[in-house]
Amino acid sequence: MTRRTATLAFAGAILVVLVAVAALLPVPYVVYSPGPMENALGDDVISVEGAETFDTDGVLNLTTVGVTPADVRLDLLSALQAWVDPNRAIVPRDLVYGKDETAEEVREENARYMQRSQDSAKAAALRELGYDVPETVVIEMVVDGSPADGTLEPGDTVEEVDGEAVTSPQDVIDAVRAHEPGETVEVVVDRSGEVLTLTVDTVASDEGHAQVGAGVSVGFKFPIQVEVHINERIGGPSAGMIFALAIYDTLTPGAMLDGLRVAGTGVINGDGEVGAIGGIQQKIAAAADDDVELFLAPASNCDDVVGARNGDMQVVSIETLDDAIEAVEAAASGVTDSLPSCSVS
Repeated sequence: MTRRTATLAFAGAILVVLVAVAALLPVPYVVYSPGPMENALGDDVISVEGAETFDTDGVLNLTTVGVTPADVRLDLLSALQAWVDPNRAIVPRDLVYGKDETAEEVREENARYMQRSQDSAKAAALRELGYDVPETVVIEMVVDGSPADGTLEPGDTVEEVDGEAVTSPQDVIDAVRAHEPGETVEVVVDRSGEVLTLTVDTVASDEGHAQVGAGVSVGFKFPIQVEVHINERIGGPSAGMIFALAIYDTLTPGAMLDGLRVAGTGVINGDGEVGAIGGIQQKIAAAADDDVELFLAPASNCDDVVGARNGDMQVVSIETLDDAIEAVEAAASGVTDSLPSCSVS
C-alpha cells in the first residue's frame, strides 16, 4: 500500500467515524416538515343539526406540519440533512416542547387545542351568519389525581362559583384563589343539560394559591348543533380558520368555492379574527405540491412566508374570516389581482 493510499484510507476511516458520531450526537432542535392535508369540505367532515345545509363544490384543505416527536432526540446528521432541504426547517426544541414534556402530554395538549379551535370556528362562522352565540366558561381539562378529578369533567359549563355567577375564565380563577388551600369550593356546572352543584377541595399551587386542578377556557352556547369530524391524529389550533370557512360554506346557499382548490391555515377566535401559526413555509410547500390555486395565510405570518416554495399558487393575506370569505369568492369569480398577497420572494 502506498503512502497516498494509506492516507486516503485513514481519512476515509476518520470520516466514517465522524458520520457515526454525528448520527448519535443529539442536538437541541426539532425538524418541521410538510405534513398531510385534509379536505374540510369532504364527505361527513361538517355535520349540522337544526339548520338547512347546502351542497359545496371544491377542495378546502387544512394544512399540517410534521414535527420531530417529543420523545425523539434529533441527531446532528439528521439536523444537517434537514438544514439543506428547502422544504424543511430546523427549530429550537425549547420553542416547541416544554422541559421533560412527554409525547402523550403533547398529544393531549394538541387535542385540547383542536377542540378549542373547532369551537371558536363554529362561533366565528355562526356569528358571521347572524346567529347569536353567547360566550360561556368551560372546564377544558382536569389533572389526574387532583381534587377536581372525578368531580369536574372536561366540557362542563361553569355557571357559578360559591354562589356568584361567572362570565370569564378569570372569574373562576379569582373565585378559587379567594380561598385558603384546603378549603372547599362550591361549583355549579351545566353538564349536557343537567345542572349540578358540586363541592371541590382545594390544594396549594407551587405559588401558594388555592387550586382545584382544572383548567378553564372560553366556551360558547351554540344555537344549532355543528360538529367537525376530522382525523384524530391531527391536533393543534391552526385549522380553525379553515373549519370556519367550511362551516360557513355548508350553511350558505351556493357553492362558495365553485370547484376551486383552496388551502390555508390560521388560528381563529370567536369574533373571526385570524392569528399566526408555525410552519407556514412547510404548509405552503405541501399545498403547492397538491395543485392548490389559492392559499390563505394569516397577515401576521406574511414576513415568515418569504422564501416559501409556492409555485404558481397565490398566497393571500387575511386578518379575519370576512377577509377569507371575500378572497375565496373573488378567486372563484376569477378576480384576484386586487387581493392582498404575502410576498414569497
